[in-house]
Amino acid sequence: MPAAHLLRPLRRAVRARFGVWPVYESFNKVVRSPGAARAFVTERREIARLRRELGPRRAEVVTVVPTYRRPESLVRAVDSALAQDVADHVVVVVDDGAGTPPLPDDDRVVVASLSRHTGHSGLVRNVGLGIVDSTYASFLDDDNTWRPDHLRTALVALDEADVVYTAVDRVLPDGRLMDVLSQPFDRDLMRDKAFVDTNAIVARRDRGVRFSRIRRRRGVRPPVDWEFVWRLSRRRTTVHVPERTVRYAVNPGSYFTSWDVPRQRSAADRGPAHAASAGTPLPAERNG
Repeated sequence: MPAAHLLRPLRRAVRARFGVWPVYESFNKVVRSPGAARAFVTERREIARLRRELGPRRAEVVTVVPTYRRPESLVRAVDSALAQDVADHVVVVVDDGAGTPPLPDDDRVVVASLSRHTGHSGLVRNVGLGIVDSTYASFLDDDNTWRPDHLRTALVALDEADVVYTAVDRVLPDGRLMDVLSQPFDRDLMRDKAFVDTNAIVARRDRGVRFSRIRRRRGVRPPVDWEFVWRLSRRRTTVHVPERTVRYAVNPGSYFTSWDVPRQRSAADRGPAHAASAGTPLPAERNG
């Protein structure tokens, strides 16, 4: 009898006991730990260099914007971050080795360029976190935008929580609303489903607020957002605020994500009830 056939019942039992994503992540930690160790060394070296070059910065909230070769959408993302109605706020644009376009001349914007391209969004975000000291941390990818009250909405909820994520409008390239990602937090459900997007997260900072150093190329699961929330929610109060404050640009041709994109009718066309409950896959790492 083939070995694979004999292992199937064991795999099913393990997944039933621990969940799909935690099993995959345990595998990642065993198999990909050497790469994670190298990423840690690179990360610490870049943080030390950039803190020397840029000088000390402190804010109530830091927003980290990783970027690589998306000049037009990066400007829109930074504009939406600067439009937040939170006064003590620094926006750190972390360039993953490709350069940046002219950005708004604003003291709140810090541009940090890595020494070389890494293609590792966890490392890039961690560098951004490492060069600014803050009470809270938020994250915005270079092709997405926020509603002006995104940070304020999350900060209100953080009075009684440690990690907050809001609802996300996922929008197709033609401007149609594909769906709304809005799922109350349920750690048991997270064992088998990823439903929190990085762009929606605002967290109270401590040493554990960092992204996985495992590089998640195409096909590596679970996604980086899942690992971040799964790890933080183990000991931190995590809540969902069902306010739609994030506009997420869906890219059907994404290298990292396979999207189930409707051909004719969007989620909005089918009504708000469908949009609120839609459950398409979350994006994995998309840096580059």
